[in-house]
Amino acid sequence: MPPRASAASVKRFVRRQVMRAAYRTDLRRPLDPNLAVYGAYWNRGVACNPAAIHAKARELAPHIRGVWVVSSRHRDRMPPGVPYLIEGSRPYWRAMATATYLVNNSSFPGGFTKRPGQRYLQTHHGTPLKTMGLDQRAYPELARKADFGKLLAHVGQWDFSLSANPHSTEVWDRVYPGPYERLDLGYPRNDVYFTATAEDIAKIRADLGIPPDRTALLHAPTHRDYREGFVPDLDPERLARELGPQYVVLVRAHYFYGRSAGLGAAPTGRVLDVTAHPRVEELCLAADALVTDYSSLTFDYACLDRPIVVHAPDWDAYRRTRGTYFDLLSGRPGDTPGPVTTTPGELAEVFRTGEWRSPASAALRTAFRERFCPYDDGGAAERVVRRFFGVPFAPHGR
Repeated sequence: MPPRASAASVKRFVRRQVMRAAYRTDLRRPLDPNLAVYGAYWNRGVACNPAAIHAKARELAPHIRGVWVVSSRHRDRMPPGVPYLIEGSRPYWRAMATATYLVNNSSFPGGFTKRPGQRYLQTHHGTPLKTMGLDQRAYPELARKADFGKLLAHVGQWDFSLSANPHSTEVWDRVYPGPYERLDLGYPRNDVYFTATAEDIAKIRADLGIPPDRTALLHAPTHRDYREGFVPDLDPERLARELGPQYVVLVRAHYFYGRSAGLGAAPTGRVLDVTAHPRVEELCLAADALVTDYSSLTFDYACLDRPIVVHAPDWDAYRRTRGTYFDLLSGRPGDTPGPVTTTPGELAEVFRTGEWRSPASAALRTAFRERFCPYDDGGAAERVVRRFFGVPFAPHGR
């Protein structure tokens, strides 16, 4: 500790030492066979595959007590009635020391010691278009920020790695090498795309303020490593004006950028900032089409078999700085999910002419679904819960 440390830093140092000592004591406690700890997106709350697994476990394995890890700044995201622990707290460290089951789509905070008998399921949180893991070593800007030794140590803790398609499995095997078992079972977060009813979708749209006779377009751009802050590659208000009053544009900024897309007021009322909405799956269900760039949401949305338009004006810069596993703009079946645009005028024209829902677009979407959604069918959460928690199937396939 620095000789002139402030009182606050001294307090933090002492607290860390006390927590570490208590954690070492807890590591000698027996594992709780009925405790599961869940985390998602670096402690941002209940979301993604872990959320779907938690919900299904409550149904199929009610003896398993699930608790969530959340950072103090995101505790307001926790739904009522869902048990949670604040990262770094005394209860957090005790749970990490004694839980038999660990489920996360990213990583648990603080560096925990995985014990014999603990089972760790890494669900991941998307299908990789951009380079991941060890493949990032080829890109200096990414490699400079990464700790590959820490990454490999984390991978060494996994017992299971979940995959939504053969492409993902191949990539995970290479970029996250380890002794874990593959679970080629589909993404639980995508089950809702197969189970939601027309009434469910109508309610979601109504809650968002989308009139039933409007066409809703969802734009959820991904993070750019070569940019600071959220800088959308299309002007949603301009697009809404050009398409006319029958369209509504939903904009969701990447979670790295907070809870607002920062679009300001939309006088027309046809642009909705849905960044703060807690469930991106509901936004997908509400949308009649997805306007995507390089987001992994593209692969999930394909489960719905609804139109997808790729709007990618900075593709060359993105590939050069981040690297990609295939050419999303190639137009080849299986690589491209629909029409491709690179300018605002081209994007508006795709909708004005009806190309977005043409037979040619549908054919591209079908090939894309066949490649990237083969395991998703509405039953992924049940398959994962039964495999991970050891819940047997009942007679007659149940």
